[in-house]
Amino acid sequence: MSDSLGDGRGYPTDAQIRLYERWASGGLALSIIGEVQGTPDFAEKPGNLVLRSDLDADRFAALAEKGARNDAHLWLQLGHAGAMADPLISAPKGPSVLDLPGLSCGALTLAEVQALPAEFAQTAETVQKMGFGGVEIHAAHGFLLNQFLSPLFNKRTDAYGGSLANRMRLVLEVVAAVRKAVGSRFPVGIKLNATDQLEGGFQQDEALAVIEALDGTGIDLIDISGGTYFPGAVASSDQAGSGPYFLNFAERARSRTTKPLMVTGGFKTQQQAEDAIAEGKADIVGLARALVLDPDLPQKWQSGQANNPQFPRFDNPPEGGVTAWFTMQITQIANAGTDLNTADLAHAIQTYEDRDQQRRAIWNTHFPRAQ
Repeated sequence: MSDSLGDGRGYPTDAQIRLYERWASGGLALSIIGEVQGTPDFAEKPGNLVLRSDLDADRFAALAEKGARNDAHLWLQLGHAGAMADPLISAPKGPSVLDLPGLSCGALTLAEVQALPAEFAQTAETVQKMGFGGVEIHAAHGFLLNQFLSPLFNKRTDAYGGSLANRMRLVLEVVAAVRKAVGSRFPVGIKLNATDQLEGGFQQDEALAVIEALDGTGIDLIDISGGTYFPGAVASSDQAGSGPYFLNFAERARSRTTKPLMVTGGFKTQQQAEDAIAEGKADIVGLARALVLDPDLPQKWQSGQANNPQFPRFDNPPEGGVTAWFTMQITQIANAGTDLNTADLAHAIQTYEDRDQQRRAIWNTHFPRAQ
């Protein structure tokens, strides 16, 4: 998840270090820190971490060590927000020029696109040297690599646009470059959308073709998710529903790959998680908001307590409001604070927005080239 707990300079905070130590103590096998940037130029949020080769590694080393306690793994998710970069700390660029309500961006030049695999690879190598357990390449949720896959975002006429083979070219080049940089034994996963859930966007049959192509690469894990943070789009996690979102797609993907499949999104009960494994639809169950509601959930399920978290229900929340509430609940976990309730929604949104504003000011001072 994107915990938004960086300090505004791209470094982990004490709260962020405590958070991943807390989740590790709760019995999970793997935590993945969302949207870790290789440069400050295309960040999703001013709370993102930034992994540059010239940074002071002590804070990251502490995060790597604490997050791997209790035999847990801690991976960093290699991100690049592209067109969805925060415009208050960057100049967003995607595969193509966009000028839409709530979203505008320039287009990456061919040289900039061709430089991206090496950039991802260098970031992955830095992650490895700092002692983290692995990396996940983020090609989902409307961020840059997903934008290249989507015909809605990608209108390029060069070798990176047009046919699906061209639109997936950058993803495959990034995977190859990252694997070469870290060697054969360091875990490398990829987060991929089953669908963008947008008309004219990346669809399931295309996602299956990408998974088939990934089967011939050095990837170790395919993490299936879906949806996008495109302005106005309904996020999968904000939709009402009682079951996992992408299991049917994962079942279809089984015939296209021998790679382990992780399915993330919509798991709310122990029975749902156990059934996904027992039925062979997933090798790993990804939990996000369930672990925000109960950091000890893995231990409880493993011990047979079968305590399922109680998910809050909000009446007509504003766009992004539920995400803000869960993000601020993550902060409560990190600081050993009192759990939020639904009545805290408005305050949580305001606190979330105020914190982003404060960290944008820090970011723009610390990273003047990102303005």
